[in-house]
Amino acid sequence: MRTEISEMTGLTGLTGTGSAEAELNWAGNYRYTAAAIHRPRTLEEVQDVVAGAAKIRALGSRHSFNSIADSPGSLISLENLEPGIRIDAAARTVTVSGGTRYGTLAEKLESNGYALPNLASLPHISIAGAIATATHGSGDANGNLATSVAALEIVAADGTVHHLGRGSSPDFDGAVVGLGALGVVTKVTLDIEPTFAVRQDVFEALPWQTVLENFDAATASAYSVSLFTDWSGDAVAQSWLKSRVSGVTGGVAAMEAAFAGDTHFGGTRATVARHPLPGVSAENCTEQLGVPGPWSERLAHFRMAFTPSSGEELQSEFFVRREHAVAAISELRALSHRITPLLHVSEIRTVAADQLWLSTAYGQDSVGFHFTWKQLQAEVEELLPVMEEALAPFNARPHWGKLFHADAGSVAALYPRFADFKDLAERMDPGHKFRNEFLARKVFGE
Repeated sequence: MRTEISEMTGLTGLTGTGSAEAELNWAGNYRYTAAAIHRPRTLEEVQDVVAGAAKIRALGSRHSFNSIADSPGSLISLENLEPGIRIDAAARTVTVSGGTRYGTLAEKLESNGYALPNLASLPHISIAGAIATATHGSGDANGNLATSVAALEIVAADGTVHHLGRGSSPDFDGAVVGLGALGVVTKVTLDIEPTFAVRQDVFEALPWQTVLENFDAATASAYSVSLFTDWSGDAVAQSWLKSRVSGVTGGVAAMEAAFAGDTHFGGTRATVARHPLPGVSAENCTEQLGVPGPWSERLAHFRMAFTPSSGEELQSEFFVRREHAVAAISELRALSHRITPLLHVSEIRTVAADQLWLSTAYGQDSVGFHFTWKQLQAEVEELLPVMEEALAPFNARPHWGKLFHADAGSVAALYPRFADFKDLAERMDPGHKFRNEFLARKVFGE
């Protein structure tokens, strides 16, 4: 580990500090309780703020649905730092400010002929926040977004800057999905590859029986596959297939061979663009109907130029080992009478295994069950223990940034390196500057 120490100059003249009292998360279901929010413009200002704070947490793009990003002291946002996007063609990496949004980075990479292997449903989320919570993309062979991280720059509790790199730092695998408990991630270095094209095809009304009998084949049928359902009825509402294609200069007709038929696992090809929610305009969704385009405009479900929705929703997500997928689906379908009335839509997607200690895919190829709830928080929180009990035989891991019921005692059993992470957090933050109520309940058991 290499450490850089900057002279501490205090907070005099720091720009962008204000009250956090009116700050809500994106969904509007959580109001931050921190007394102040800092918006520094330079790394040095970040160091000063962190060193001078008694308690502080980093605040990303506010796409968490629980209190993980809040602080009993103050918050620090990196939104005013320059993205500082730097491509290293020889190393096949890009380095960027942690507060930069994926959509901003994607546009820059595509314009320079490069790509990320994966994106989440929303390109609006911040890079540091997404990797800290093991936020996903999807696809049998694709790891979640954190697996692309090659190096981190972290401002520690005393304001010093720490650099951790894959293969060179023994704590790297524990620090990437760090839950904000180790420090403020100011820069992230990500793996990149040459740009590629993607086409997106949507099929509707896939019979559950056909999908379950051919689950592995269904999820392997494209680079990324998402199944949308409300858990009621006998059919999966939609299957979104994102397929890497070559020879785009041949035009759309040349691409049709990839999905020549009008049916797919019993589903029928959509002839107009679809939104995951029935009856909602697809205007803000990425282009479909098999039209090939850059990865940056297809891998996410929603376009960067549009706000994907009003934000009036809640979210939960649980990940199980891939071999348990069909059994877990059966358990969730059996709860449809409880789930469906509270639900906007649910998405099933796959994620490749990784070795990041607190990643929801640590050590296992996984299937994720994502729930976009109506904004009925009391009812959802009453249902979550029932769902978690149904999924308990499969050791379901909850998404760190979404609503779940389990506490530290239950969660610890799901991660072989959980104790190692707690030790790492104690070493990097012995004064517990970065801890909050969420981490006390869900991680440290305090």
